[in-house]
Amino acid sequence: QVPLVESGGGLVQAGGSLRLSCAASGSTFSRYAMGWFRQAPGKERELVAAVRRSGSGTYYADSVKGRFTISRDNAKNMVYLQMNSLKPEDTAVYYCAADLYGSGGPDAEYEYWGQGTQVTVSS
Repeated sequence: QVPLVESGGGLVQAGGSLRLSCAASGSTFSRYAMGWFRQAPGKERELVAAVRRSGSGTYYADSVKGRFTISRDNAKNMVYLQMNSLKPEDTAVYYCAADLYGSGGPDAEYEYWGQGTQVTVSS
């Protein structure tokens, strides 16, 4: 088991910023690739960003490139999603997830998930 707990969601105006955090338990966090997903009402869940174990490789969906930044701190068992220039279409529940065996990315299989945090962007 890899318990994951997200925080940092909330209500923000368009153009604003939020920083999401995901705390992981256990001593093997640095072995996992991590991803941030989101799901809006009536839409499929999509991978927003992912980061490899060491933090050196990242992936971003086209819709967030240049606005969102994923990072991780393996010493603290944390992964972050800095979201800038937010748009109403970024409104969704955001989830962090762990890829235990792969390198993350859109084709990876993520075995563990957090409970999600709501992000609402008003126009």
